[in-house]
Formats: sequence, structure tokens, C-alpha cells
Amino acid sequence: MSHAITAPPSATSRLVPIQEPVKARLDGVMDEIQRIVLSDFDMIEEVNDVLLRMRGKFFRPTLLLLVNEVGGRPHDDAVSLAAVVELVHLATLVHDDAVDHSVLRRGMPTVNHLWSHQVAVITGDYLYSRSVMELARLGRLEAIRSLARASNEMSVGELRQLTSYDALDFDEDDYTRLISCKTASLMAAACEMGAVVGVERWREAFRRYGQALGMAFQVADDLLDYEGSEAVTGKPVGHDLRERKVTLPLVETLRVVDDAGRDRIRSFFTLLDPSDDEIEEIVAIVRESGGLEYARGRARFYADQAEAALDEVGAEGEAMDALRAAIAYAIERSR
Repeated sequence: MSHAITAPPSATSRLVPIQEPVKARLDGVMDEIQRIVLSDFDMIEEVNDVLLRMRGKFFRPTLLLLVNEVGGRPHDDAVSLAAVVELVHLATLVHDDAVDHSVLRRGMPTVNHLWSHQVAVITGDYLYSRSVMELARLGRLEAIRSLARASNEMSVGELRQLTSYDALDFDEDDYTRLISCKTASLMAAACEMGAVVGVERWREAFRRYGQALGMAFQVADDLLDYEGSEAVTGKPVGHDLRERKVTLPLVETLRVVDDAGRDRIRSFFTLLDPSDDEIEEIVAIVRESGGLEYARGRARFYADQAEAALDEVGAEGEAMDALRAAIAYAIERSR
């Protein structure tokens, strides 16, 4: 008897039930994004068309809208705020690609590759400025405060990474500060902003939920570089290693590995263009040293913190169920 082989669900399919409670409002987010970035300058329109084709899964807007639904007080402004959060996220990706000289993002050529690094930097600035203009139009001071803090933290995080002269000296505290700034801060802001225009008294708890969720999300994302697939991550497996980025699995490996393994890793980081076999050798060292399992444990630790924050809110309903499901989504995308 033959048996059909069923492929594991993709990251996108896992997200569908989470987005279901706010599906109609998410459709409005795309309309808002197009309205906000509209320009009468042909080149900006051309770049925007490329950016909108490579947009992600709207995870951050989903979180904002779900939080806004909790307590039964959804507000129309949440859709515009969700669009702003996605635009800020997109701006950081454009700037990151320029800084890293990346040529692909989600399987598509980056802005800096299609045009130039100068165009990419200015495009990111344009997205930021349009976002600020939209926040000013809404007149939501607390939303401005929250997003401005996150944008500042993301900039500081990028500078921390750029000024790390010896990446292999990175310890877990350095890594934690980095991902707190670069990833978790925007998720925290998205969740906080959802409460700002929803149930204000839950604002702090939802901010902590978003912060912990962002930490879990990034640790899981770093694991995908060692054990995921390009279909899930949107970038080739081993991309971080090829770019000499030190993430938690490698941080832990460097802490526990023997001298021979540490020397092999240091030698790898001197290579200008490592081969796939050389990358696989480092992946094997990380796996055998327990680096992957340690990172999985830390992702679960942050997931537990996110669960605790939701317990503090204490509400029930479809949106809360989806926010809990988002925790599992964040740490299980490689499965």
C-alpha cells in the first residue's frame, strides 16, 4: 500500500488561522499602506511598487489588530497604525539590506541591488517620514511616543552590530541587547499601540507580551539559519554564517566548545567566500556542541514570558486565542 507524503505546513499557512479574527481589517492595512506611500514622483512610485511586491506576512500588523480587538473596543485608527508599523518594519529591512549589501530579500532583488545603496537609504528615510506624517495626521501622541522609542532602539541596535569589531567576542548579554533592540522593540510597540487605541489599561502587559514574543521570534529565526529552509526564511540557509553574523546558537557553541572547535570557527570567520561544505562543517560543530538545543530552550523561555503577560491581561475570546497561537507560531516556524 502506498502512502501519500504530506508536506509540513508552511509559515504562511500556520499564520492564516491567527489572522482570521482580523482578516477583513488586514485587507484594509494594504489599502492604507498604498495611500500613505503615494507620491507624484515617478521614481518613488517605481521603488514603492517593488517594495510592496516583496512585503512580508503582516505579522506585526496582525498583532496590533488582535490586541486592539481584545476587550471588544476595536478602533478604526488601528488599521492606519498597523500600516505605519509595517512601513517602519519595511524601512528597517531596506536599510539593513543596504548596510549588509544584500542582493535578495524574500527571493526578490533588493532596492540597493536594483538601484543603488544611496537610493535604498533615501527610500528607507522616505518610508520613515511618511510614517511620521501619518502618525501626526492621526494625532495619537502615545502611539508616536511608542513607535519613536522603538525606531530609536532599532537604530541603536544596528549601530551596536556595526561597531562590534570582533563578532566572535559577542556574548549572550550582547546578543540579548541586540535582538531586544532590532526585533523585539517593534513588536512591543505594535502590541502597545493596539492597546493605546483599544483598552488602555492593558497597554503595559501587551507591550511586555510583544517584547517577549519578539525575543522568542528572533531566537527561532536565528535557529532557522541552521536548520530551516529558504521557503520558510526567505533567505538561503547558512546566510547568517556566510555574512559572519554571530547568533545565539554560535554564541553558546563558542562558550562550551573545545579549543579545536573554537579554532575551526575562528578560522572560518577569516574566509572571504566560504563554501557550502565549510558552512556545513560549522553547522555540524554547533549541532554537536548543543548550541541549537540551547537556543531552542531560550526561545521557549521567552515564549513562557509572553504567555505570562497574556495571563496578566486575563481576557478571553477569539483575539486572545489568536495571540496565544502567535507564540507557538513564533517558535515553531522551522517545524
